[in-house]
Amino acid sequence: MSTLSKLAGQTFWYGLSSIIGRFINYLLTPLLTGIYASGKYGDISILFALAAFLNIVFSFGMETTYFRFSRDMDEKRVFNTGQTLLILTTLLLYAGLLAPLPALASLMRLETHPEYLRWVLWIVALDTLAVLPFSRLRHLGRPRMFAILKLLGILVNVGLVVFFLVLCKGDHEKGRNTLWAALYKPDIDIGYVFLANLAASAATLLLLHRELLGWRPAFDFRLLGRMLAYASPLLVVGFGGMVNETIDRFMILERFAGTVEEARSANGIYSANYKLAVLIVLFIQAFRMGAEPFFFRQSAENTNAPVMYARVMKFFVIACCLGFLGVVLFLDVWKHFMGIRRHPEYLQGLMIVPVLMLAKIFLGVYYNLSIWYKLTDRTLTGAWITLGGALVTVAVNYLLIPHLGYMACAWATFLCYGSMMVASYRLGQRHYRVPYAWKKLTAYVVICVMLFLAHQVLRQVSPGIAWNHAGGVAGILLFLAIVARVERRELAGMRIPGIGQTRAGT
Repeated sequence: MSTLSKLAGQTFWYGLSSIIGRFINYLLTPLLTGIYASGKYGDISILFALAAFLNIVFSFGMETTYFRFSRDMDEKRVFNTGQTLLILTTLLLYAGLLAPLPALASLMRLETHPEYLRWVLWIVALDTLAVLPFSRLRHLGRPRMFAILKLLGILVNVGLVVFFLVLCKGDHEKGRNTLWAALYKPDIDIGYVFLANLAASAATLLLLHRELLGWRPAFDFRLLGRMLAYASPLLVVGFGGMVNETIDRFMILERFAGTVEEARSANGIYSANYKLAVLIVLFIQAFRMGAEPFFFRQSAENTNAPVMYARVMKFFVIACCLGFLGVVLFLDVWKHFMGIRRHPEYLQGLMIVPVLMLAKIFLGVYYNLSIWYKLTDRTLTGAWITLGGALVTVAVNYLLIPHLGYMACAWATFLCYGSMMVASYRLGQRHYRVPYAWKKLTAYVVICVMLFLAHQVLRQVSPGIAWNHAGGVAGILLFLAIVARVERRELAGMRIPGIGQTRAGT
């Protein structure tokens, strides 16, 4: 089976866990936005944004570092050294962050519930300990097991949220004399979302017991020094990435031209609509899980690896374009995932979705391009690119949020990832040349934007839902026809593999 087919098969399994898992998790969005007004939903989003920052600090690039050094060194030696380091640093970071938690809670306007931050810290610690066991499953080519364990953890999380906020909360508010009503404590409020996540993280770690039992405490100091030298810039890359993804939530609270409550509401509206970019994000995440170990293997085994990377990029962009059209041409459908019946204020933010979707395409392209500095051990250059993107994010948000509100956040994301994509391409072609068909890929993205704009005109001329949906389907079919014509030679020679052909042990 061809190498592209292997990548497609593994991406399918990683995508299955991501898409089904995220979709199940995504069902929490209409549930939570239906239960909580935009202000409290904003509190939930900002706490998870904090968790994203802490995840980067706690894991500091050890995932990619593990793939890099397992390529040409004994895998067990790399795993044992990396996992030992993560266990020790997690304990130290957790202990060190306990003292400033009350001050941080006050800064985030959560001084009445500092325990929320403590629970978030526990979630991050447990998730960090699972990073390398999950990476090992990917390295060993076991995407099915990876998918099963990820899905089980997500089901625990969603099941507990529904249990506490639907069953227990419902019985309590209706005054029923049941065990479920007695279990619900109103003072915990949105904290049940984090308690459910904490239980899911603990359950996931237990499910990884086989991989954890394979760990042996070890410190190979020479190897550790090399791993830290490689990983340190990746910490900056990860931290800068989280700045680009989440700093806007914090900046809305500080820079929004209105009251504190209006800022919290704007934060909730922005966060809920941000999740409509979920389809491209899901695909990017699934692709990265399969592609990162794949790219490292190709660099060691395939003398024509750059050509393979270019082909992967092309089909990746085509898939992202389809995801873009699938969301922006059917916003009338996706908007119902935001609890708009009880809280119609969430509809105000729909205008940011197309901008964010394009930004996510740029992000996906950047992830593909970034393989050059990982393969050539120039991770410090990757750190500078990410820091440049973070500077764009902070500057645009700081200057424009008082004037444009959360729309400024969407444009900041667009400009950030666009600049990072261009910078990575130009630098990458100097140090590790890959023959990307950039003119063709740019044309595909431009065609998608034109189809979206044409659909917007159709909405104004014929506002009926049936016409809008028919226009959306026609737009996707037209794009597929264009791709089929342009790529007809390569598509004619491709063999579509059965998923069962993928080497994926359980």
